[in-house]
Amino acid sequence: MRITVNRLRCIAAGQCVLKSPHVFDQDEQDGIVVLLTENPAPEFEASARLAARVCPSEAITVHDE
Repeated sequence: MRITVNRLRCIAAGQCVLKSPHVFDQDEQDGIVVLLTENPAPEFEASARLAARVCPSEAITVHDE
């Protein structure tokens, strides 16, 4: 699994951080998503997928590799 984020599309809702805090964070200045790891550990894959599904701006993409 590989994750990418589109920071230009992000609306800083913070749902990704709530669902998967080991994979996502928010910029302290503007709240925009910060990707902590492009390739999350297996134990964080489910929460990362959930974060992508609940993102209101669809700024998170999960690539299955």
